Amino acid sequence: MSTLRDLVEEHTTLQPVDVDHLHRLAGEWQLLSDLSFADLLLWVPVDDHGAFLCVAQVRPTTAPTAYQDDQVGRTVDGPEVAHLTIAYRQGRIWREGDPVWYGNTPARHEAMPVRLRGADGETGRIIAVIGRDTNLSTARTPSQLELNYLTTADDLAQMVADGTFPPVRHPGETTSAPRVGDGLIRLDAGGKTTYASPNAQSAFRRLGFAAHLVGEDLAALAHRLADDPLEGTDAANRILAALRGEAPARKEIEARGATMLTRALPLMPAGVPIGALVLVRDITEVRRRDRALITKDATIREIHHRVKNNLQTVAALLRLQARRVELPAARAALEESVRRVASIALVHETLAMSGDESVEFDGIVDRVASAATEVAATEVPVAMRREGSFGVLPAEIATSLVMVLNELLLNAVEHGFAPAGETAGPGVAAGPSAGDTVDAATAAARAAAESTAEPLATAEVVVAVYRFRKQLHVTVADNGQGLPADFDADAGSRLGLQIVRALATGELRGTIELRNRAGGGTEAVLVVPLARR
Repeated sequence: MSTLRDLVEEHTTLQPVDVDHLHRLAGEWQLLSDLSFADLLLWVPVDDHGAFLCVAQVRPTTAPTAYQDDQVGRTVDGPEVAHLTIAYRQGRIWREGDPVWYGNTPARHEAMPVRLRGADGETGRIIAVIGRDTNLSTARTPSQLELNYLTTADDLAQMVADGTFPPVRHPGETTSAPRVGDGLIRLDAGGKTTYASPNAQSAFRRLGFAAHLVGEDLAALAHRLADDPLEGTDAANRILAALRGEAPARKEIEARGATMLTRALPLMPAGVPIGALVLVRDITEVRRRDRALITKDATIREIHHRVKNNLQTVAALLRLQARRVELPAARAALEESVRRVASIALVHETLAMSGDESVEFDGIVDRVASAATEVAATEVPVAMRREGSFGVLPAEIATSLVMVLNELLLNAVEHGFAPAGETAGPGVAAGPSAGDTVDAATAAARAAAESTAEPLATAEVVVAVYRFRKQLHVTVADNGQGLPADFDADAGSRLGLQIVRALATGELRGTIELRNRAGGGTEAVLVVPLARR
């Protein structure tokens, strides 16, 4: 289904400022629908012959709907839109006429013009019409609550026609709460309560006010009940602002362990301030859960921080041990372990600074790649480059993936650009294995080939990544010497290759393939499913 903006831009000549006003109206008109016990349909004229197009619809949560089917996208003309035409052309609310029938549902038609006031407060112009259609199948004598709802709805309807409703939304406000059913209080021009719904009365009772709200000065009461005097003053000032015709931001009041969200709206039909509408909602349990989540989040972040510290301690101990070991092979093995532990610590460091169990992975990869070029022993400088973005990854994927990339990057640097006399290959011991012998002829041929070889182009390792069909595709490619002819990834005995295979196919539930590149060099292709089972 097309959006409000799509329908308006396609079928009308309304300006962007008009569309923005209609969007704000559609964001607030659930309040008017609930107070009216009626469906609201937003109609815009589409030609000079009196046709109207429905671009938005809202159903009441307080009464049965008059329409079982959506009306958005429907164009009507002729006698069916006579009430809309009068409201649009005369700029007044239309309430005349007999009930109409929609199938087996009797309904009452009303129409109110939507006015957009000028920037300097001038009268403005009519840009649309709201049809207010009430289902009459359950008509009965209205209660006191319903009478106050309807009276308030009529005041807001007149403000729509005047161009003073809806109010401008304050920055950062993304919620429509509180709603009519949460709790409604109506104030007179002096700030005294003339009506309070049962839910509003209950909300104030949780704050510690047991008496009836009718007759109370609500601003003074809010100031008196709040635990924090400054917060109480702020809440009172917002209610007084609404009485002056302003539309202040929502405000929370805390008292006796309870929390209540309030929203004050001015009531000024025909531009005359007659009081205010205050909506309230008891959000005590919501805030209790929020505090519990904040505590849990802080605990998790502290755990990640301590894990990171412990891993850094382990890495430091291994580094000290490596300095004391005289055997080169043992020293190299300990240094590799230091790098592996440090890469895992990077993930936990990032998690300790994030607000959830996910990490922005690009920064981690860049740091691991930089470390790989710094510690690798190569005869030529190696440039690292990343293409694409990993984006945000869950911790369960990030921890294993950083280990795999750490191994692949180190192998690409160390073996792809191995010093003269060694054989390339990710995770493969360069040159002949222990116990092998090289005859003099072979050694001489190798030396001759090395002496006549052209200098290597700029050494580069590229990490390319993209997402496709809920999978992460990662390629680590170098422009080095490539894999030896007899290379077998499955038969490799190096620890690095074993780690890569185990994590890629096990923890990550993905696939890994090592192969020569068509233009020279080696590439490792890793595919990781992002959907966890």
